[in-house]
Amino acid sequence: MVLTPPLRADGREPNFLQKFGHAFVHGDIFTKLSLFVWGLGYIGHGQLIKALLVTLVQGLGLYFLGTSGIPALKKFGTLGTVQMEMQFNPLTLKNEVNNYDNSFAILLLSVIALVVIVTLIAAAMLVVQSNYALHAQKAAGKKPNNFRQDITLYLNEKFYVTLLTLPVLGVVVFTIIPLFILIAVAFTNYDQQHMPPAALFTWVGLANFASLFGGQSLSLTFSYAFGRVLSWTLVWAFFATFTNFFGGVFLAMLINNKKTKCQKLWRTLFIITIAVPQFVTLLLVRNFFSDAGIFNTMMANAGVTDFLKAIGLLGQNMNHIPFLTDQHWAKFMIILINIWVGVPYQMLIATGVLMNIPTDMLEASTIDGASPWQSFIHIKLPYLFSVQGPALVTDFVRNVNNFNVIYLLTQDVYITKDQALASSSAKEVDLLVTWLFRLTQEQYNYKMAAVIGIMVFIICAVFTLVCFRFLNKKEATFS
Repeated sequence: MVLTPPLRADGREPNFLQKFGHAFVHGDIFTKLSLFVWGLGYIGHGQLIKALLVTLVQGLGLYFLGTSGIPALKKFGTLGTVQMEMQFNPLTLKNEVNNYDNSFAILLLSVIALVVIVTLIAAAMLVVQSNYALHAQKAAGKKPNNFRQDITLYLNEKFYVTLLTLPVLGVVVFTIIPLFILIAVAFTNYDQQHMPPAALFTWVGLANFASLFGGQSLSLTFSYAFGRVLSWTLVWAFFATFTNFFGGVFLAMLINNKKTKCQKLWRTLFIITIAVPQFVTLLLVRNFFSDAGIFNTMMANAGVTDFLKAIGLLGQNMNHIPFLTDQHWAKFMIILINIWVGVPYQMLIATGVLMNIPTDMLEASTIDGASPWQSFIHIKLPYLFSVQGPALVTDFVRNVNNFNVIYLLTQDVYITKDQALASSSAKEVDLLVTWLFRLTQEQYNYKMAAVIGIMVFIICAVFTLVCFRFLNKKEATFS
């Protein structure tokens, strides 16, 4: 008996569906029955404990679908039609809440039900393949493993499966399902006026995306805000990533230079900044640079404020430097403060990478007459990019979603004067992620927040795919 189907015409291994089809067609009656009742196949092949476990899992899945999943899916097309209201009950002679629909519960349970259905189908196909393997072993005169032997197998040769089970479940529950819900909400009118359970929300198609991109006359402010916030998000992510990268590299080269005294002391001082929680540093720095903070006092006493007035960088009626209250000053200061927060970490990484550069390459460049700058440009920098290229991509994506730096430095400090931005709950210094947060926490505009969340995902996904494809082609090799 052939345990696996033959190779495909192109010489490749059969895929999952082909293996399932082969097992179902060539398996015995118990193998075929296991597609519908998982435990029957294992009972027929003498695997009673497995039969009990898989039947329990299948029963729990079907119980959920029967009690919650299928009823929710029936209402998925409308997301509910019965509004919550008080009705007079003639039996109790009291006003009572009716049996209303909860749109969000319907959406949530429907998404979970779809995931459970797909999971049950995939699991049923795996059960069929497993029973076919048992059937093939018996036909070949081999004794199948008992339950204890299977446990030993999954604690030894297949221990990786055991280790990955919990993380995969975590990804499904905490990442995939919320992502599907986020995508679904973007196609509804879920906002403050349609807040369940008191009110229903329903499907609106692409109307929210049209609002974000200016497809409707009443949504021009959202379109304007999206353009402004997106442009600043990309500018911020670029400068935040590369200022920290090059700052960390130059700091590492400076500290590790043979002429630098007390190298351990300088390295320790910068490492201490990593040990301090970031939110503590940012809140302290926000107070230092406030309009009445210590830095403004120092600048005024040193005459810097008057000098800035004289050269036209400050208005004549201003008695302080608007470090975090003017959009241009604030954007500059946010990038500058982020350098202080992020450079020490990059310094540690760059130190490790620079120490691993082959010394013979550096010695050869020195013998050939290369200057320190030429050595950095042609040897050290390419080597750094080859090693840290993937990290730079992830750093850029992380900075696109860098909530802490922007929010902690500007919350309750920066007030926008642009009414078009204010009407959309946005600020000039907002990133897409902080704008999304304001929409949900201040305006309860979940529909537009979901659309922005999808746009953030698309931007990060496209950038990551393009960069990794480029890095795979252009990766430098050193021997």
